[in-house]
Amino acid sequence: MHVFVTGGTGTIGFPVVGELLAGGHTVLALARSDKSAQALTDAGAQVLRGQLADLDVLRAGAAQADGVISLAFGSDYSTAEALARSIAEESAALAALGEELLGSDRPIVTVSGTPWVPGRPSTEADPLPTDGPVGGRGRSVNALLELASRGVRSTAVRMPRTVHNEGKGGFAGLLTEQARRSGVAGYPGDGTQRWPAVHALDAAVLFRLALESAPAGTAWHAVADEGDVVRDIATVIGRRLGLPVESVPEESFGPFGPIFAMDQPASSAHTREVLGWQPTRPSLLEDLEHIQP
Repeated sequence: MHVFVTGGTGTIGFPVVGELLAGGHTVLALARSDKSAQALTDAGAQVLRGQLADLDVLRAGAAQADGVISLAFGSDYSTAEALARSIAEESAALAALGEELLGSDRPIVTVSGTPWVPGRPSTEADPLPTDGPVGGRGRSVNALLELASRGVRSTAVRMPRTVHNEGKGGFAGLLTEQARRSGVAGYPGDGTQRWPAVHALDAAVLFRLALESAPAGTAWHAVADEGDVVRDIATVIGRRLGLPVESVPEESFGPFGPIFAMDQPASSAHTREVLGWQPTRPSLLEDLEHIQP
């Protein structure tokens, strides 16, 4: 396939571009800067210049592709308002991409987060939350999946709280950044809450599998570690950085504080069985050993 990719230089996106190219596909990737364009060109992708807010550019990219993978999302999570702006921008982009694909039976794969269910790991059958700090993202993903009834092979790959590579990325990466700033490897609450995780290179394989074969209107879980205890994550971060490890107020983590404090393990049993996805890369706790003081 000739695949249009947004967010192709991100923690998830760049491995996805590499996985697609290695799998025999060609890639047209959105790039908003010279640096991104050069990285994508060096990887072997074609480049379409523009930003996620450029809806006409997105439509043009989708129009010339056999399939789409939408991964772009804003990078400012510092305030609730900034997070809301990123969600609104992503929602408009997904609507434009989906509209371009109507009636074509072409695939589009988008990204969301695994849901949380009290008392058990969430599964692919559980609905995304449509309220709370990231509820708008759930609503926009649900709207895209509903296009399955209008001739779009829309699917969603739900990512765990930490997508990691060389010790960086995801919620664990945010804990590391906060630890460097504050001088404490902190965690919210008593630290017994669990976060699922996946290596970015394993996640990239699942995006390719979903693009190639997932049925319309379906959701999949890119979960390798069902639930790492947050205090264990902070302990590795503290040891690697030479910092004390202790509980801190959830407000320390800004708009993500309430989410950080939740117990939210997730399963990928259905994804592995149906799509044949088998993660092979290091676990999160193993990968965090790459953190440099």
